[in-house]
Amino acid sequence: MERWHDRVAVVTGASSGIGAAVARQLVSAGVIVVGLARRVDRMEVMKEQLPPELQGRLHAIHCDVGDLDSVTAAFDWIEEQLGGCDILVNNAGCLNPGQLLTLELEQLQQVLNVNLMGVVICTRRAFRSMQQREVDGHVVLINSLTGRNIINPPGDELQVLNMYPLTKHGVTALLEVLRQELRGFKTKIKVTSITPGVTDTEILPAGYGILPMLKPDDIAAGIMYVLGTPAHVQVHELTIKPLGEPF
Repeated sequence: MERWHDRVAVVTGASSGIGAAVARQLVSAGVIVVGLARRVDRMEVMKEQLPPELQGRLHAIHCDVGDLDSVTAAFDWIEEQLGGCDILVNNAGCLNPGQLLTLELEQLQQVLNVNLMGVVICTRRAFRSMQQREVDGHVVLINSLTGRNIINPPGDELQVLNMYPLTKHGVTALLEVLRQELRGFKTKIKVTSITPGVTDTEILPAGYGILPMLKPDDIAAGIMYVLGTPAHVQVHELTIKPLGEPF
């Protein structure tokens, strides 16, 4: 991780769960972290809990990744105040439990905007920043087991994932599109997809708590591993499952 010391990492959805965990681990590794989230107050609390000498490395910025203007304002601030983005961790996501056939269209659209289009918009801004400054950066996509298979809910629970697996299948395709485009542009920017198994976060639907679970720090450790690989090594996909997971 030495090469990332004092470089700038942008972490979306940094107010809780995996985003908060990776933000803490990056700061501890000497990286300057910009946490993007709607709940800035939670990030400020997390900042206060860091050792005093590390608190200045975490910047909490309000951002709704599902809103283009919000993303634009956040990345403009990053470029103006910190010079640009060297690492992007696309972690922000949402799930509105219910059935695709009966939920309000606005709820379905929100999941699409945040989980897929938000990733595309943030990645485009990060790429522009890396390319303009000739930085060999790294883009991390937080995917899901549902990006490969539509998992059956545990027990007799009704399927409640609706748009979520559709967007995560999109992230799976996006990974390869980005890899090919970054190669085509003759960059040395890496892109990696992290696929967590069931993880103890706020997004977990009711009923899934009976399953073996990972902790957010487990996933953050995987992200730190891929960021720490040598320049010639690109981890394309990394799947992390809890022991005993039935899927």
